Amino acid sequence: MDIEIWSIGKENEAFIEPGIQYYFKKTRPYNPVQLVTLQLPKKAATTDIELTKQREEELILKKIQPHHYLVLLDERGKQLTSPQWAQQFQQCMNNGVKTLVILIGGAYGVSDKLKKEAKQVWSLSQLVFPHQLVRLIVAEQVYRAFSILHNSPYHHS
Repeated sequence: MDIEIWSIGKENEAFIEPGIQYYFKKTRPYNPVQLVTLQLPKKAATTDIELTKQREEELILKKIQPHHYLVLLDERGKQLTSPQWAQQFQQCMNNGVKTLVILIGGAYGVSDKLKKEAKQVWSLSQLVFPHQLVRLIVAEQVYRAFSILHNSPYHHS
């Protein structure tokens, strides 16, 4: 199973990128994972929140393929423990999911249509984090989940 972390927004700041690559490298022996940064064209920039969400929805829906299993990260989603992340990954693998997509929405969240498109909606925390930091947290949690699945000493229950 491939794992893709999709994130709306700009490229990573210099201090974030090495952390993400660190966890991707550690995850590679278990499972491929990559970050896909989705940006709206500069000419599409607007202060209209609903229009921004609509444009981001169009961008994401164009990219979604039938083999994608979409998990949306949203502050109102279900909070899972790290072992539960591992269980969810194992279930996806057991069910033959080809590509698990973990979506980090835009600054204003995502449209209702995208929420309905998602197979699951998870929350990292009740706290709100900057999107670039969420990318790093998700990269670490993916590694932690596979560490759990492979009984690695990284995760201490």
